[in-house]
Amino acid sequence: MSGYIDIEKERYLALRDGEHQGAIHLLNLIRLREHADYPDGREVSGVEAYQSYGRASEPVLARIGARIVWEGRFETMLIGPWGEYWDLCFVAEYRSVQAFIELLRDPVYREAVLHRKAAALDSRLIALQPRPGATRFGQFLAEAYG
Repeated sequence: MSGYIDIEKERYLALRDGEHQGAIHLLNLIRLREHADYPDGREVSGVEAYQSYGRASEPVLARIGARIVWEGRFETMLIGPWGEYWDLCFVAEYRSVQAFIELLRDPVYREAVLHRKAAALDSRLIALQPRPGATRFGQFLAEAYG
């Protein structure tokens, strides 16, 4: 079984050409393979492959100013598919959509992402607009939906 690993071109273009202003948060949910799936057949675990991705991509992420603003350990699905689980759950912050695009275009990152592809069995990448000052449920609904 192979899940969602790569950004679809249409969704990338919609984000790139959209009206998002300011910082962007990306919620990352990743399920790792037991054994990495490298095209060259090397035998390492999904964890080891993802660690390679982290080491290789970290300098690029630092250069563009990206950072992890939240990380947590998955425990259980309360709403959603019963058997769904995630090995990695974190939110990365980029100063802008353009900074995220800069990451995706970077040649060093493009090499690093080969490790992520080998490591990941399934993933979700959800773009979020940060809402500083939120203190209650539904606080921004009127703004968002009039």
